Amino acid sequence: MKFFTREQGALLCLMKKRGWTWLMISIVSMCLFSCATPKNITYFKDVPDSLQNKEVDKALYKTPVIQVDDILQVSIQTLDPAATTLLNQQNTASWPVTGTPGTSTAPTSSGVAGYLVDKEGYITLPLIGKLLVKDKSTTQVRDEIKTKAAEYYKDPVVNVRLANFKVTVLGEVARPSTYVMPNEKVTLLDALGMAGDLTIYGKRENVLLIREKDNKKEFVRFNLNNSNLFASPYYYLQQGDVVYVEPNKSKIASTDGARLRNITIVSSALSVLIVLLTRVKF
Repeated sequence: MKFFTREQGALLCLMKKRGWTWLMISIVSMCLFSCATPKNITYFKDVPDSLQNKEVDKALYKTPVIQVDDILQVSIQTLDPAATTLLNQQNTASWPVTGTPGTSTAPTSSGVAGYLVDKEGYITLPLIGKLLVKDKSTTQVRDEIKTKAAEYYKDPVVNVRLANFKVTVLGEVARPSTYVMPNEKVTLLDALGMAGDLTIYGKRENVLLIREKDNKKEFVRFNLNNSNLFASPYYYLQQGDVVYVEPNKSKIASTDGARLRNITIVSSALSVLIVLLTRVKF
């Protein structure tokens, strides 16, 4: 049996009480900080959960214009099969483009057929010749090609589309990548859907859009919890846009190695102290 003075016994009692106190503080801290409760997970939370309708102003769609280094797919159909083959043979030319149309694979150099817009903004078509397309919509270019083709063929059918309309989605999404879109009318939600939606760690109230315009960068923030994003002039994406989903606090906390290491060290020290105190008899 061990004997302690009154002062030593009081000190051991105090240490034992404080040990249990620090243990409780440690447990509570771990529960509060390492297992954060996710918030703001639901999209469009301001829309009432009832049979009532909520009308939101719709953003105006602005037709994208063709820029240098874009790739155009031009299809000209005529009554003469030989002429049709001649007019469309350049569509087999392959140009490297980052991303894969409509897929979620990692960015790779894949070939896209079409006419590359040169540094002066022109493309060269068989028979029709050189055509200025820069700063024009695909509809305008289609009408111009149809007018020129009608000089040689009766009732030609012309289709023009951007073959390299790409959007990059980064951050807390299921499949971050660069995506080549199948059409020109692409929304923010379309891009996020292609990327497999946000993960549980995505910060839905602060999604960032980066757009290059006139050699300058534009930065726009979206709140997916608010239906007002449908009225934003940036709701429809443009060629080359980048969407970044920021990680929330739970993700940051889960990847904070130093913080977790400190918690582990403190917890281990407390465990040793508790074992020592429980073995002391006084």
